Amino acid sequence: MYSSDRPQSVRRRRRRFDDETDLPPRRRAGDPPAELDGRAGADPDDVPPGADRWSTWPSVPAGSRGPTPRPDWLVTHAGAVDRELGVLKTGKEADVHLIERGLPGRAGVLLAAKRYRDPSRRLFHRDAGYLEGRRVRRSREMRAMAHRTTVGRELVAGQWAAAEFGALSRLHEAGAPVPYPVSVAGTEVLLEFLGSADGHAAPRLAALRPDAGDLRALWDDLAHGLGILADLGHAHGDLSAYNVLVHHGRAVLIDLPQVVDVVGNPQGPAFLERDVTRIGEWFTARGLDPGEPARLHADLRVRARLA
Repeated sequence: MYSSDRPQSVRRRRRRFDDETDLPPRRRAGDPPAELDGRAGADPDDVPPGADRWSTWPSVPAGSRGPTPRPDWLVTHAGAVDRELGVLKTGKEADVHLIERGLPGRAGVLLAAKRYRDPSRRLFHRDAGYLEGRRVRRSREMRAMAHRTTVGRELVAGQWAAAEFGALSRLHEAGAPVPYPVSVAGTEVLLEFLGSADGHAAPRLAALRPDAGDLRALWDDLAHGLGILADLGHAHGDLSAYNVLVHHGRAVLIDLPQVVDVVGNPQGPAFLERDVTRIGEWFTARGLDPGEPARLHADLRVRARLA
C-alpha cells in the first residue's frame, strides 16, 4: 500500500503556506445555490438551531485547507454547520474535540478539532528545543515569542497549529499513515476522525496487547511512516505508544506539532534517536526482536542523509 522508494527531489521539499493568496472559496459541483445554502446574507452569529457555529471551511484561505485530491467524505458546502459532541482527549498543550459537520437537518461527518491552549494558560513547556530552526519573518514577533508576552504566546500557539497542519499535509501527500488534515484556522486544526461511526475514537497503541503477528505488522507500519518522515528530512520529535493510534488494524501517527527538521535543528539527530528508542522499548518489551530498533535507526539516518 505504501512505498519507501521516493525520488530524491521529494526528500527536501518544503511547502510554505504563509505566502498563499487568500482566495474566495470555489463552489463545487453538488453545492447548493448560494441563495439556498442557508448562509448567504445571514448573521455569522445566527447559526441554525442545534448547531454551535457555521463551518469554518469557507473562511480559511486556500493554503490552510487540506491537500488535493480531497476525500469524498469532506464537507465543503458553504451552508454547513458544526455541532460539538464532546472532548476526545485533553493534553498539556491542546484538547481534541469531536464535532459533526454537515448541512442543517442532515447527517454530517465526524471530525476531530484539535484546539491549542489560549495564551492565558501555561503551554508548550518544552517548545524551545523543537522550535530551533524555525523562523518567523518579523523580528518583533521573534522577540515576543522569546519573551512569552501575551502576543508571543498567541503566536507560539498559532505556529504550533500551523506546523502540525503543514507536517500532516506533507506526510499525507507522501503516503504516510496520518489523519487527513482538513484545515487550520488560528489555533485550531481540523482532522479526519479516526474511529467508529458512533464517535468512539480508535485506541492508542499503548492501550493494546497485540499478539506476535499484529506486533510485527504494527512495527512495520511505524517503520514505514518514520521512513517517509526521514525522506522529508524530519523526525516526529515526541514519538511514543501514546502518539500512535491503531485504526482498522493499522498504526497511524498523530500529534505532530513538534515535527523536527533533523538537519536544520542542531538537536535533530538526538530527537530522531529518541523517537526510535522510546517506541522500540515498547515493542521489544512485548516480544519484538531487540535488534529491530537499532536497524530502524540506522536506516532512518541514511534516509535523512545523516549518515
